[in-house]
Amino acid sequence: MRMRVLLALTPLALASCGGGGSGGTPPATNAPPTFTSLQTASVAENTTAAYQATASDPDGNALTFAIDGGADAARFSITTAGALRFNDAPDYDLPGDANGDNVYTVQLRVSDARASATQTVNITVTNSREGISVARVGTGFSQPTYVLGIPGSNDVYVLEKAGRVYRLTPSTGVKTLLFTVGDLSTDGEGGLLSMALLPNPANSDRFMIYCTNAAGDIEIREYGTLSGTPRVLARLTIPHPGASNHNGGSMVFGPDGFLYVGTGDGGGAGDPGNNAQNPNSQLGKILRIFVVPDPYAGASVPSDRDFLRPAPGNPYIGGGGDPYIYAIGLRNPFRTSFSGTSLIIGDVGQGAVEEIDLVTTTQSGLNFGWRFKEGTQPYTGTAPGGLTDPVAEYGHGSGPRQGNSITGGYVYRGPVTSLAGQYVFADFVSGNIWSVPFSSFVPGQTLASSRFARRNEDFAPDAGTVSSIASFGEDSSGNLFLVSINGDIFMVRPG
Repeated sequence: MRMRVLLALTPLALASCGGGGSGGTPPATNAPPTFTSLQTASVAENTTAAYQATASDPDGNALTFAIDGGADAARFSITTAGALRFNDAPDYDLPGDANGDNVYTVQLRVSDARASATQTVNITVTNSREGISVARVGTGFSQPTYVLGIPGSNDVYVLEKAGRVYRLTPSTGVKTLLFTVGDLSTDGEGGLLSMALLPNPANSDRFMIYCTNAAGDIEIREYGTLSGTPRVLARLTIPHPGASNHNGGSMVFGPDGFLYVGTGDGGGAGDPGNNAQNPNSQLGKILRIFVVPDPYAGASVPSDRDFLRPAPGNPYIGGGGDPYIYAIGLRNPFRTSFSGTSLIIGDVGQGAVEEIDLVTTTQSGLNFGWRFKEGTQPYTGTAPGGLTDPVAEYGHGSGPRQGNSITGGYVYRGPVTSLAGQYVFADFVSGNIWSVPFSSFVPGQTLASSRFARRNEDFAPDAGTVSSIASFGEDSSGNLFLVSINGDIFMVRPG
């Protein structure tokens, strides 16, 4: 009996001694921290400090911050104290965020080691003009097409489509009519398109004109004086029947002293005459011409050929094609320029692609592919091997890196340090202005338009509107000019 009583009392004794007892204090409830910093911030380009995250904790616990996600998380790093930084300074002109609108999205987390909270932050990058200003230095022109620097002067020549050639003083805006080029057709894309000065100081009064004559043919003319009434010394006439577009228009002397001329394919959609691939046609080509310094040597009455000869080393100078041709397969190389020994060609596309091509002074005989290809895309027919793809291209459209008609530019050599070594170019239709480092043009590789820095805001002028850019130009100091077909001339300056 006694044993049964003891066994019955044992559970009560155990319960009163602990064994899961209720005598302790329950733990305090932990509340999560809360962000107190805003969900948006704005920073100027070219800086890495982006945002300072702050938060509070109801329990007074120490807090730490971390990156928790977001479309642009990889662009950032953060300290445990909440200092958010770009890993690389952002570039407004070349956005690196996921959707390319200069708004970088990152999700942050704050923790007290027991509980945490998250917040999405949008960092907007704003533009800095990076020392660039653009001044309107000439106005009131009628369809200006070209600007050319005057050696030893800050003044420039300005050409108009109808044939007038002016001297413009950028510091005052004063323009003086020098002469008018005659025997022109201004139908369609024709007229007075470009001008080049002979590089030899002994021939400082001789100059070259690229135009379309009254019959609509392309003419490369050499004139004999800039100080009086110009007279034509010689002309190379290139038949251009049936269309008033795709006249080309580029002409520049290279460092080898030869004249490089870009001609269009003759016009009409798709090069119906297949001129660009025809080695016997001067259309759709880069021509290379030896402008003879002393054409009167050994000839009492020199002919055009005594002034303007095929340059030595041209691929067909010994036969098989036209001896003036240097490169083939171009559609409408409207604007070209040299950087060192490289000729940079802006070739206007058909319906899908605008392209930039590159050829050096020692690469005679390149074929840039038109009409087999438009840029890197097939166009018509079966392309042969050995074609040279563009070093850059962009598609047609109205986006920030799109357009419909390329205007080739220059590698910048002026006083604005942020543009040094940048190839600046534009699109006539979309109005976009871009720059890319010239060093990014690599033969055999085609640079995507996603690498173009869009400079529209950097190039906003002090007066007027930069639009419908027909050409760029340089003066003797490397200052860059922009020519609006609507009548204004603009100059890039330090600012």
